[in-house]
Amino acid sequence: MSDTRTKPTYKEVIDDAIKALKKLEGHTFDVLSINKPVDIEYAQFLSKTISKLSSITGNMIEENMANHLNQIGKYSEFGKWIRQDPGFPDNIYQNDFLEKTPGFEVKAWFPFATEITARFKGSYQHCGDDNTYVALIAWLPEFILHGRPKIIDVWVGPASEVAKCRDNHYYKPPQYLVVEPQETGGRTANLQQTNVEGYVIQTDKEEQAQQLLEAIQEVKEWDEKIKSSYSPTPEIIEKVNELHSKYSYRLDTNFAKIDRIEHEDIAKFKKRVYDKIFHDKKISHWRKISKNEATIKEYMDLWKDEAPEEPIVD
Repeated sequence: MSDTRTKPTYKEVIDDAIKALKKLEGHTFDVLSINKPVDIEYAQFLSKTISKLSSITGNMIEENMANHLNQIGKYSEFGKWIRQDPGFPDNIYQNDFLEKTPGFEVKAWFPFATEITARFKGSYQHCGDDNTYVALIAWLPEFILHGRPKIIDVWVGPASEVAKCRDNHYYKPPQYLVVEPQETGGRTANLQQTNVEGYVIQTDKEEQAQQLLEAIQEVKEWDEKIKSSYSPTPEIIEKVNELHSKYSYRLDTNFAKIDRIEHEDIAKFKKRVYDKIFHDKKISHWRKISKNEATIKEYMDLWKDEAPEEPIVD
């Protein structure tokens, strides 16, 4: 049994894991491969549909991330990285001695999409101070539209900072409410709630428009700190829940998209990825491939001398 004095702190575990994650840049996954298109029509089809692979690629990244951290991390003898499904965050360092559990919430990003569509909805209350991080993984097919998924770049940042940035971006009572999850700690893991939701006040009907005026008047009486800045304190949660129950609100299905929360470091990461050279051109150039026929032809010309893959026949 290892001497307890040699065991790492949770901060050492998370710092080591962050270094390991950044080494994933350039890694390809052998689980999935897209055949090279034989004609421009199929290339156009791929350019418009390939982003739908982000979900399955994200799951593969989550699974492979735990294996990757266990293989190259320095502290595998003291604990084991595992994927939680379901659970928040996606990957945690399972151990029986740390006071805080290190973890990563994984978000895959396909840079040809119109925006970073991944959502981060984890409640600030569940993010911890400095032991839970968001890992944003940019990926593309290794040959622009075909080949295996390839990790282009990795950004890692504290989940608490992302949650705080998100909450303050959206929180505008009474027009927009950030609603915390119910207390579900007594439930089994698959029934526990950790996500916040965004709600927009309804004003379509005359009655609802009148309610908005009443709600605005009600919020005017709040303390300035409570209405101008969000924090999941009991007082703010109580006031938000009162508004939510008293007036007509609808769930905002676009809530918490990472690209929309105006997080400075994520915005810098996005620009960095777009500026990366990928097959002799910036990724920002190849992003036009679904809308620009000249770019598709340019892509086809890169591999026109390659023999097409043999079709799979049962």
